[in-house]
Amino acid sequence: MFNQNRLFLSFTTLLLIIFSSASFAQKAPDFSLQSDKGKISLSAYKNKVVYVDFWASWCKPCRKSFSFMNSMQSRYAKRGFKIIAINLDNERSAADSFLKKNPAKFTIAYDPDGKTPDAYKLKVMPTSYLIDRKGNIINIHKGFKSSHTAKLENLIVTALSKK
Repeated sequence: MFNQNRLFLSFTTLLLIIFSSASFAQKAPDFSLQSDKGKISLSAYKNKVVYVDFWASWCKPCRKSFSFMNSMQSRYAKRGFKIIAINLDNERSAADSFLKKNPAKFTIAYDPDGKTPDAYKLKVMPTSYLIDRKGNIINIHKGFKSSHTAKLENLIVTALSKK
């Protein structure tokens, strides 16, 4: 009898964890930053799936990530997908030089003061945050390797399929 009760409690606890985890989802911190097209804020993209990426001109893996982000923005923009890549260089000229060599087909925002990465608890460059239509962070991806792109794209497609 003791083992059955213990098993029942363990099973019940597991179910509570599984079904309540969605209610404790981490909201993505809002931001308002300068972009090439004026001010941009995360809150302007409610009901969209947003991929927020932090990058800098000196970051070698960041160069590789731009090709992937260009591809994802082109493929999924019409389905409600938005990429915002936040540059963290202290000087805008460094970002401009990087972008001449690595053109972006997505929105670039600038945070030379570094307040946004603090809000996101950024530890590694680059790091991307996939945010669902409700504004919840559903995936954090640290670094960038080409071998991870299929997994990242699958996460994007899955998020886009949810209304």
